[in-house]
Amino acid sequence: MNLPIDTHSALKELKEHESLTPRTMPPSFYKDADMVPTEIETLFVNGWVCVGRADEVPKPGDYYTLDMFSEPLIIARNQDGQVSVLSNVCRHRGSQLLSGKGNSKRFTCPYHRWSYDLNGKLLAAPLVDKSEGFDKKQCKLPNFRTHEWWGWLFVNLSGTADSFESQIVGLDTYVQNYHPEEMRSVGAESETWPLNWKCLAENFMEGYHITPVHRDTLHPMTPTKLCEKIPAGAGYTGYKAHYNSSYSGRSQVHPDMTEEERALSMMVWIYPGFVAAVSPNSAVYMSITPTGPTDLQTRWDVIAREQVFEDGEAEERKEFARSFNIEDRERLLDVQKGLSSRFATRGHLAPPDYEGTVWDFYHYMANKLANE
Repeated sequence: MNLPIDTHSALKELKEHESLTPRTMPPSFYKDADMVPTEIETLFVNGWVCVGRADEVPKPGDYYTLDMFSEPLIIARNQDGQVSVLSNVCRHRGSQLLSGKGNSKRFTCPYHRWSYDLNGKLLAAPLVDKSEGFDKKQCKLPNFRTHEWWGWLFVNLSGTADSFESQIVGLDTYVQNYHPEEMRSVGAESETWPLNWKCLAENFMEGYHITPVHRDTLHPMTPTKLCEKIPAGAGYTGYKAHYNSSYSGRSQVHPDMTEEERALSMMVWIYPGFVAAVSPNSAVYMSITPTGPTDLQTRWDVIAREQVFEDGEAEERKEFARSFNIEDRERLLDVQKGLSSRFATRGHLAPPDYEGTVWDFYHYMANKLANE
C-alpha cells in the first residue's frame, strides 16, 4: 500500500530527524484515499480500539453489538462475570447473530437457529450436529483479544498487537486517582461525521482552540492559557486542562484525588483513536474510527459517578458535552473544506502546552507508517 508522496516524505523526515521544528502535516495526510486502507490495517486492526464500557453490560447475558471495519462484533458479559468481544457472524453460513442490545442466555442465529453460549461455544446446530464428521468444537465463535482499562474496553482484532500495558506505561499515574472504573455510562451514541478521523482526534486533544471555539462552554472552566502538557508515551499523549480559579469545581470527588487533580480535567489520547477528558466526577470520551478519507464514525459517551446520577445531573452533563461537540463539528467541517484548497499548506504548531499532543501524534504516525 502506498502513502501520498508528500505525506510519506514528511513522516519519514520526522522519523529520521526528531528535532525538527513542529509543523503540521501536508493536506494529503487528512484527505487522500491512499491513507485509509493503510491506517485501518496498520493502526486499527493491528492496534487497540475502544469498543465501549464494561458497565454497559452489567449483568451476565447482557450484550450490545457494533460493526468495526466490516467486522460485526458482540460485546457480552458471560456467566462468570467476564466481558468478551465475540464475532457476530454465525459459523454456519455467515448470518449475523444479533443486533442492537439486550440480555440472553444464548446467542441464536435467526437464519437456521444455530445457537452459541455466552463464551461463543456452539450449543446446537439443528439437523447438522448429528452428521458424521461434524465437530461442534470447531464451530466456536472467534473471541477477540480484549483488555479492560479503568472500565473502558479495548479490542485487538488481529491478535498481534503489542500488549496494551506496554503502550501506556506511565499513563495510569495521571488517571488512577480519578477512578473512572467507578463511573457508569449515561448512554453511548454512534455518529458519522463527514471529515477525516485525524482532524477530530487532534481537535479533541489540543487546547489551543478551546478559548476561540468554546468561548461560552469550555473556556470559562478550562481556558487555553491553563493547558499543561504531560510527557508522551509509546502509545499515548495527554495534557492537564487546569480549571479557572473562578470556577466552582466539582463536589463529588474521590478521596484519593490530590488537590491539583480536583482542579483539572485529565485529557488522554490512547492511539490511534481513543480520546477522553477525565474530570473529578465525570468523563467524556470518543472512540474514533475511519470509514473513508473524509468520513469517520465516533462512538461517544459521558460517564459519571453515582452521586451525579442521584443528583439528577447526568443528562445535563451529556447535553453539555453534546453542545461543545456541535461547536467542534462546525469548525472541523470548515477545516476539512479548507484542506481541499490548492493553496492549503503546512503550518507551524503552537507551543507544546497547546498543540504538543498533535506533534506527539505525528511522531507516532511516523513510527508506524514511515516505512509504508
